[in-house]
Amino acid sequence: MNSALDYPAAPAGEPKRILVTGGSGFIGSHLCRRLLQLGNDVLVVDNFYSSTRRNVLDLLGEDRFELIRHDVTFPLYVEVDEIYHLACPASPVFYQRDPVQTTKTCVHGSINMLGLAKRLGAKILLASTSEVYGDPAQHPQQESYWGNVNPIGIRSCYDEGKRCAETLFFDYYRQHRLPIKVARIFNTYGPNMLANDGRVVSNFIVSALSGQPLTVFGDGSQTRSFCYIDDMVDGLIRLMDSPPEVTGPVNLGNPGEFTMLELARKVQALTGGDGRIEHRTLPADDPARRKPDIGRARELLGWEPTVPLDEGLKRTVEYFRATLAYPER
Repeated sequence: MNSALDYPAAPAGEPKRILVTGGSGFIGSHLCRRLLQLGNDVLVVDNFYSSTRRNVLDLLGEDRFELIRHDVTFPLYVEVDEIYHLACPASPVFYQRDPVQTTKTCVHGSINMLGLAKRLGAKILLASTSEVYGDPAQHPQQESYWGNVNPIGIRSCYDEGKRCAETLFFDYYRQHRLPIKVARIFNTYGPNMLANDGRVVSNFIVSALSGQPLTVFGDGSQTRSFCYIDDMVDGLIRLMDSPPEVTGPVNLGNPGEFTMLELARKVQALTGGDGRIEHRTLPADDPARRKPDIGRARELLGWEPTVPLDEGLKRTVEYFRATLAYPER
């Protein structure tokens, strides 16, 4: 049964059994579809804290897809060939709701998945984040930059949690020769984002389609770089399939840089909205600029984004327009 898989055909290869933690989340659900299309068996574990079954509901009829409700802060005993470790709330709305649990997910979850990979001899990829750079003093950010993170701020449960997860991955690599991959993911957007996840793209689109003002924090001059989900999935798979000596960390993101006001105006134009832009106080420790240097990804993976922001936003607006009209989908 292939009706749920909307990617173009790919050449047949040796199928693998692949575990995706957090696989019903935004990025995870797209990754699962691509892995299935490539002929693999996919096992998803998710506790649905910041995700929804709806993202993978259409995959439940696939013979090679399995879904287990599980919290990665507890050990997991399964047999797989590869592990994509994505499990963790990734937007401030969710990771600040229970910051202690967020840190536990980053640290205990990584320890449990690394232990599983060590037992199996399986290759494991960590979905780390550009947040490890904090409010960066270097621009654009290179993987060699150690970051500027407030260790006791309201974002540190996620920022420092992911930094510790990277530490664990490289210690397992050095101490146990475990085959690891570390991806530092920059802002990613597209279909399957939650309407209430607090990310700027979904916030702007939902507000515009609902006739509400678009909320911009500060003066709107802070910048971000936005990578469309199809490009991100391609980058993650290329990193997982790269030679053993390519451990990362590797920045994955779109180096196109836009201010929040520029993004708001693009969303207004695409939605046909003429709603006002409402300014609010800038949250604590919010980075002023964020842009990846993807030279390492280009060199080691032959990867760079191909979907321009205007096209990706158009597809995302269409998704939210349908979702808001038929919320049960």
